[in-house]
Amino acid sequence: MKTLKTIILATLFVALAMPIAQAEHLIIMAANDTHSQIEPASDGKSGVLRRLAAYDQARRENKNVLVVHAGDAVQGTNYFSLYGGKVEYSLMDSLRYDIIILGNHEFDNGIDSLAYYYKNIKATKLCTNYDLSDTKLAGVFQPYVIKTYGDKRVGFIGLSVNPVGMVADGNFKGLRYLNPMDVADATAKYLKQVQKVDYAVMISHIGYDSMDPNEPNDSLLVTRSHYIDFVIGGHSHTVLKPGSKYSNVLNADGKTVIIGQNGKSGKYVSKYDLDLETGEVTYTLIDIDSKLDAAAAQYTSLQAWLAPYKHGVDSLMNNPVGESLRFMKNDSWAAMNWVCDAVMEIIPKLTNQRAQFSIMNKGGIRVDMPKGVITEGLLGSMFPFDNRFVILNITGKDLLEALKVMAYRDGDAVSKELKVAYNNKKEIVSAKLNGKEIKPNKTYQMLTIDFLANGGDYLVTFKNAERLFVDDVKYGERVLQYVKDLTKQGKKINSTDDARMYKK
Repeated sequence: MKTLKTIILATLFVALAMPIAQAEHLIIMAANDTHSQIEPASDGKSGVLRRLAAYDQARRENKNVLVVHAGDAVQGTNYFSLYGGKVEYSLMDSLRYDIIILGNHEFDNGIDSLAYYYKNIKATKLCTNYDLSDTKLAGVFQPYVIKTYGDKRVGFIGLSVNPVGMVADGNFKGLRYLNPMDVADATAKYLKQVQKVDYAVMISHIGYDSMDPNEPNDSLLVTRSHYIDFVIGGHSHTVLKPGSKYSNVLNADGKTVIIGQNGKSGKYVSKYDLDLETGEVTYTLIDIDSKLDAAAAQYTSLQAWLAPYKHGVDSLMNNPVGESLRFMKNDSWAAMNWVCDAVMEIIPKLTNQRAQFSIMNKGGIRVDMPKGVITEGLLGSMFPFDNRFVILNITGKDLLEALKVMAYRDGDAVSKELKVAYNNKKEIVSAKLNGKEIKPNKTYQMLTIDFLANGGDYLVTFKNAERLFVDDVKYGERVLQYVKDLTKQGKKINSTDDARMYKK
């Protein structure tokens, strides 16, 4: 007969020998704003095969894995310029994305073209704040999706940016925009209280912060939310470092909500580790670089599929057209100054209409200008958009209003004739054209592109101006010819670093 002591010891031994049950985790691998970066970028980072290798590693190592794209998969390299999205949208299934949302650049070729591709993508397509019922995208998107892991339910919503001011007017016809501030937390509340999800995740392409102070953004939305547990962000190209005050934001109840975002061009992938028992989220960034090359080498079939597209891109990248005396980062004063001054030299060859100055958008310069040989493909990547030169007859009043918006984003691209100073409140202190203050009741002749002339980048007062000239050729093609002409003249690309819009 066993003694009580023997029974207790035997029971304890069995208990110690049994494996300890661990809470399940959900791993979310997220990309945003990859912008047609199929191959590694000039700094050696990124590359679609490397991203796939990172996703597959997560799939091998974890039971529950979701792979998400938070918008702007296209526009930024010659892969989109040459093939119109065929490469990027086909790769959505090759990389086995589980959930995707819309960015603003998805609309660059129009909503009908977008519908053609999106109807064939297998991933769950989310859009909570667009009414698409009057477009060819009707029925393609869901307002939310719920995933179940063990006894836990996780709900996902998808938010996209206001297309007005970000997308060419004709490219989103029929779409009705709903303000994320009205939709996001209300949908998360519905998911928790009615659908009984345990966690609500917001996948967003509205930006960590906003170029326009009146536009919603992730950080502002979270401070007013009660039901959103964490945010997978995009649009503003922000690299949010894990653990920083920018990544950890307090919601309306004083709870810390993690917001993640990994810049642009797929140089990082965000990893969110959700403990399904406690709700704790661990956010990290994964470098997409050469350490993934060995794993990426296994995707021989995908490499073979990409090969003819790569050949077309390479043919442009290997065609030299000029030379630059210096390196210019795409969003630097040097690059912005060069573009604005160059277009002022281009326009007299196209029309008799006079332009006194030019305003371009720094967001339209997509890649850096290297020092040394400049190729046709490089210029195509720098200026990939289907925009045309426009000369506007604009009042000083409307111009000054637009300069306020530009000051809010710490300046934009203007030609050397214009000097603008603003204060800490983003108020215009001084705006001079050729040394003379701009007067509200006077009219001026301004060179820009049709995207801005239509109120793009929130420069809505440009829409009030009279159009004196509209070109019929893409302005990127005009810049390409300009560089070729410089080369024929024995000249090289150069620029200055002076800030033409500055804080005083």
